[in-house]
Amino acid sequence: MSMAAPEATFVLEGRPTAQLIADQLRELIVQGAFKPGQQVNESALASQLNTSRGPLREALQRLCQEGILVSKRNRGVFVLELTADDVKEIYAVREAVELAAANTLLNSGPEQIAATCRELKGIIKNMAKQVKASDWQSLARLDMQFHTTFVSGTGNTRLIRIYETLAAESRMCILGLEVAYPRIDVLVQEHQKILDHLEAGDRDGLQRAIERHMQKAVEDLTSDPEAAGISA
Repeated sequence: MSMAAPEATFVLEGRPTAQLIADQLRELIVQGAFKPGQQVNESALASQLNTSRGPLREALQRLCQEGILVSKRNRGVFVLELTADDVKEIYAVREAVELAAANTLLNSGPEQIAATCRELKGIIKNMAKQVKASDWQSLARLDMQFHTTFVSGTGNTRLIRIYETLAAESRMCILGLEVAYPRIDVLVQEHQKILDHLEAGDRDGLQRAIERHMQKAVEDLTSDPEAAGISA
């Protein structure tokens, strides 16, 4: 995977806020512009962003709270390195949140379900195109966009907020996998199954599809840690 030069990605107008810096940095980390375990150089970033240390430090703190960055006492801030245990934890929590979202969605009105299904259909269509193009960055983004849209359909702001952090960590897992993803051909089918069960209002089927999807992802992401670029 080619590492994007961080300076090429930053186009921030005026004086960037901590939130804006955090969003940009999160995206860069998820895309692999910083390697897992790499130290984040605060002074280099501050001059690169043309910002003062205050908002940058606050942005780094936010990402440490999210768990994407790790602060080591007297050593600085580093990009998270995902172990096989981390992957299992991330996907276990994702499964719990998505099962809760599935129940909430199915208990909501038909209009809410229909609106969510419309959005999910559009994402699956885009996924199919990226599978053909083997565009990893876009696939990982769309994969998580599908799941965040599913959770957002509930309208529960706290579920959505929890899920955003999980989504960023999941994209780090997926992109760490890159070439080792053995099931790229069934990626669209698995998401289509989740959509079909939601559209049909099939609670048991939807829960089983979510559980299976998460379990398969963990198997793929932890089956060959060396090929997957994940430290065991």
